[in-house]
Amino acid sequence: MTTRLTLPRPDDWHLHLRDGAMLAGIAPESARHFARAIIMPNLVPPVVTGREAQAYRDRILAVTGAGFTPLMTLYLTEATDPADVVAAHRDGIITAVKLYPAGATTNSASGVRDFDRVRGVLDAMAEAGIPLLCHGEVTDPEIDIFDREAVFIDRVLDPIRRRTPELRVVMEHITTLDAVAYVRSQPERLGATITTHHLVINRNHILVGGIRPHYYCLPVAKRETHRLALVEAATSGDARFFLGTDSAPHADDAKESACGCAGCFTATNTMSVLAQVFDQAGALDRLDGFVSRNGAAFYGLPVNEDTLTLEKTDSRVTYPARIETGAGPVTVFDPGFPLYWQVAQDARS
Repeated sequence: MTTRLTLPRPDDWHLHLRDGAMLAGIAPESARHFARAIIMPNLVPPVVTGREAQAYRDRILAVTGAGFTPLMTLYLTEATDPADVVAAHRDGIITAVKLYPAGATTNSASGVRDFDRVRGVLDAMAEAGIPLLCHGEVTDPEIDIFDREAVFIDRVLDPIRRRTPELRVVMEHITTLDAVAYVRSQPERLGATITTHHLVINRNHILVGGIRPHYYCLPVAKRETHRLALVEAATSGDARFFLGTDSAPHADDAKESACGCAGCFTATNTMSVLAQVFDQAGALDRLDGFVSRNGAAFYGLPVNEDTLTLEKTDSRVTYPARIETGAGPVTVFDPGFPLYWQVAQDARS
């Protein structure tokens, strides 16, 4: 029985760090264990130019130090300048561009409504090899919230990929059997991130026995059959699937309100939760692919040379219930089951 596991230091291919006091409070939680992270650009106002991405990266590094590499993204709008995107990528400022359908999630009001108006940007990205990262949901009010991902694949994603076949795409935080099947049907230029929390919770966790706001996220968790499909995909060894935590901090008063914010904050205990999930699936030998190798391969980056060691203990591992920040306390994701895996050696030690 495996009780100790050493991995290349993992990466997080989808992370929210916010800004200001919240950034200062929560960024060290990711930098402790992760070497690199794709940073989401949905600030207020959003990060839409290379110059803004460079300034945001500087603010992140001022908090985390040089041992953590933020991989910056630009927020795609209908006014995005293709030349600025290409120049920012060429100069090493950005790694990818993020597509938010307008109104899909937190701070997405500036996102895309008319996809024809971003064709020029997508064509330029395909030619330059810049990945498009998709929040994969339609926002039509007549579409049930639990169906929005599947409809996005049919109405938006597949047409984009057919029109621009050279474009490299990541389906972010997938939540459905439909998304897993679509990824597996596409042999080239498509990857998908899976979050920690979507491997653990289904929609019952949010709604049964009372509303639990700290499990509310977008895309919303789906039926148990979809969760099991995500676990199978993550633990399968298929290199098209890799970790993107979508760790998304909100102060508790913003979560626990009449109109609570969407997002689960998992940065603090992600590695313990994932080790538990993979252990239960009999797939510990595939954890390093999911967290350390597959995403790096998709982005054409080397696997990290530093390592991180996980150790299984006989006693329950505990984490702080919340992280105190200058912007208010942030509740740490509770997987709802005991954790027995812990990081025995911090990658930065």
